[in-house]
Amino acid sequence: MLRTTNRIMLSLAITALATLVLAACASSGASQSTPQGTAGRTLKVVTTVSPITSIVENIGGTRIQLEGIIPEGVNSHTFEPAPSVARVLSEADLIVLNGLFLEEPTLEMAEANKKPNAVVLALGEKAITREEWQFDFSFPESEGHPNPHLWPDPLLALRYAELVRDELARLDPANADYYRQNFEAFKARIEDLDRRIRAAIQTIPPGQRKLLTYHDSWAYFAKRYGMTVIGAVQPSDFSEPSAREVAGLIEQIRAEGVPAIFGSEVFPSKVMEQIARESGARFIDQLRDDDLPGAPGDPRHSYLGLMLTNMEIMVPALGGSAEPFNGFDPSPVFEGQSGAIYPQ
Repeated sequence: MLRTTNRIMLSLAITALATLVLAACASSGASQSTPQGTAGRTLKVVTTVSPITSIVENIGGTRIQLEGIIPEGVNSHTFEPAPSVARVLSEADLIVLNGLFLEEPTLEMAEANKKPNAVVLALGEKAITREEWQFDFSFPESEGHPNPHLWPDPLLALRYAELVRDELARLDPANADYYRQNFEAFKARIEDLDRRIRAAIQTIPPGQRKLLTYHDSWAYFAKRYGMTVIGAVQPSDFSEPSAREVAGLIEQIRAEGVPAIFGSEVFPSKVMEQIARESGARFIDQLRDDDLPGAPGDPRHSYLGLMLTNMEIMVPALGGSAEPFNGFDPSPVFEGQSGAIYPQ
């Protein structure tokens, strides 16, 4: 989400440079590949943030060539794709984004450089209606851009998977049954996770089912599971909060008896440390928004592993029990090695 004229101009300049690079390659003999439905080859799919890459991987399994482009630990709102990303986008048959204004520079580059028949699938716009948009501290309604973090709600992540299944089956009908089978397995795992989250949330004392986080990533999750987001430290312009805002958060935490506040493992925040120290709340700096636990190949390096790890951190910190998550399997639902490339 770009909020300054300088960022917009930089984005346009990068897109223009990428287009010139591709044009030069084309003039020297480079050629674009044809859509999957006409050549019988492996479908090339490009994704943005790692949770979406993982969801697509679970559905596409070993039948697609998958590459994510936003490195883990990078702010996806302000990520500016390098000109080299244009080549990756230009070769894709399907480009899957979150949408809802999250990856605007990448979307601009995709539209400028994609093959004529390539599909750009923005999941957020299709997963919820405009009436279901959530606005909050980091995403105020006055700016018109909703909170785009739908995937921490597992049932919205399942909707993402359904949209991916349908698009893969349409582009690659020969493997449609395979994509549907993977979706059904993923659906069963998501529904299991949903039941476990509901059970775990019930173990948190009602007065402590409150979230204060570094970044506003939990609006849809909180609505689903009956929790309250009382605020976020990172303002809408992604700067540090003002002294007045910090003081207000400290008073709110004291007044509401919030036992713990949550930071990001990859975005250290001295301000959150100060808020915790002065409010008496415990500071947990291990939650993850869009970077997966572990390394590629690890069972938890997945969307399911992301949610499992977050729940094992969040629920006990708020006074509940993580026991309902015992035995949950976060590994991919398909057999074999997919060969997906996760951004590092």
